[in-house]
Amino acid sequence: MWNNWELKRKLEEWIQEDIGFGDITTNSTIPAEEQGTGIIYTKETGVIAGLDVAEQVFTLIDPSLQFFRRTEDGASVEKGTVIAEVTGSVRSILSGERLALNLMQRMSGIATCTRQYVQAVAGTKARVVDTRKTTPGLRMLEKYAVRVGGGHNHRYALYDAVMIKDNHIKGAGGIRQAVQAARAAIPHTMKIEVEAESLDQVQEALAAGADIIMLDNMSLDEMREAVALIDGRAIVEASGGVTLETIGAIAQTGVDVISVGVLTHSVRALDISLDLNQRKR
Repeated sequence: MWNNWELKRKLEEWIQEDIGFGDITTNSTIPAEEQGTGIIYTKETGVIAGLDVAEQVFTLIDPSLQFFRRTEDGASVEKGTVIAEVTGSVRSILSGERLALNLMQRMSGIATCTRQYVQAVAGTKARVVDTRKTTPGLRMLEKYAVRVGGGHNHRYALYDAVMIKDNHIKGAGGIRQAVQAARAAIPHTMKIEVEAESLDQVQEALAAGADIIMLDNMSLDEMREAVALIDGRAIVEASGGVTLETIGAIAQTGVDVISVGVLTHSVRALDISLDLNQRKR
């Protein structure tokens, strides 16, 4: 799912960022011995993601807190659904509330959006994937949320695949030169993707031996022609300005993959809240 050590390090950093020298409001208003339960629930319909992350936030702040899930990541829930409860020190619950909710809201928003895009291409062979247009520091959580929503991940970062775009082509002197240089430098296990803005560039990428050809901002007619031209000799990806209204028609052109930047770069967070059900001991 993710690197647990890296996630723990990030969560500790974000806890420090938020709490700093201490939660002055909570510590000055809530007695140290006060116990209670935080009820976490949705304020709108959506797909849940990030329960593991929320639990880790609370237990890093206070290992004695108990986190109870009332649903699981990937579940579609209605407005008002209780998705988790956290029990123990009220001070600890309130100190972890905002970070836990921030992360879960962001991740659930991505999962909800992704589910909509995946449903829009149902019945086709097209795979919905994300991009590198992620929030710095949150990439592993955002890409996980895409998978929870039923989508797939594109390359994770700059180091795990070759993706030759327009500026690489310009800098290398052409598609053939760029592919040849990349092929000579990378392991045999790594794929090479080439961005093509025209059918002529599709031909060049094919001739150069690209493993994946990205059709960048092409019309539906151009995509259909490109798919026929490639004829299974490379994976075909469509990209550029994909929306929920257009993705179904794009999938019908026969492309294998559709990359959607909106899944992570401008998605709206799902509204999730925590209410304290107080009890004294």
